Amino acid sequence: MTIRHGLLALLERQPMYGYQLRAAFEESTGATWPLNIGQVYTTLARLERDGLVRPLPENDGGQRPYEITDAGRAEVVDWFGTPISRTDRPRDELAIKLALALTTPGVDVRAVVQTQRTATMRTLQELTRLKVRDDRPGDLSWRLVLDSMIFQAEAEIRWLDHCEVSLVRFRPPAAPGGAVPTGGREAAVPTGPSGGHAGAAPAAPPAGRDGVGPARPDGAPAGHARAQR
Repeated sequence: MTIRHGLLALLERQPMYGYQLRAAFEESTGATWPLNIGQVYTTLARLERDGLVRPLPENDGGQRPYEITDAGRAEVVDWFGTPISRTDRPRDELAIKLALALTTPGVDVRAVVQTQRTATMRTLQELTRLKVRDDRPGDLSWRLVLDSMIFQAEAEIRWLDHCEVSLVRFRPPAAPGGAVPTGGREAAVPTGPSGGHAGAAPAAPPAGRDGVGPARPDGAPAGHARAQR
């Protein structure tokens, strides 16, 4: 949610001045997205410039409330009726951080993952405790915001677990000539069941004394044993 649309939605209720808008915004979102008053008034100035709100005369306390215009109401209707696209959301800084850690020399990627997992787990525990001792059971908007944060933390932990497993299984591709790109070590050549190179023909079993068939434990050729039966 942008601050722009959030303030418009609040002004749909009634005219408000800056501090009222900030308090209503934080109450509606459970204080999960705190605003400073400078953000509020900067956004109001842009909304006024775009014809979405207009200022009203100052009240007795010297505050100037704003009210939404018809164009602003149309903007709110359009916002609520349009799904949020993944491309409209902020980039995932954690995913970018791990992607860069994989390609930055000297970075312990597993340590980065573990550090983040510990921090996210701590956040999840705090959110869960907050939900258990929730003193506003009738505030559905707050509970929905809190549930969203809990689900996001749980999903991040699952993804970090997946990252750890992927790091364990990852084998860098061999560079031309069989060298491993990192460290300059020679790539290990895969071996087949008999210890030879993968793809090579299996070694023939040792022949018996007369050169016919594989040898039996007593030294006699297998073919010879079949002939005696």
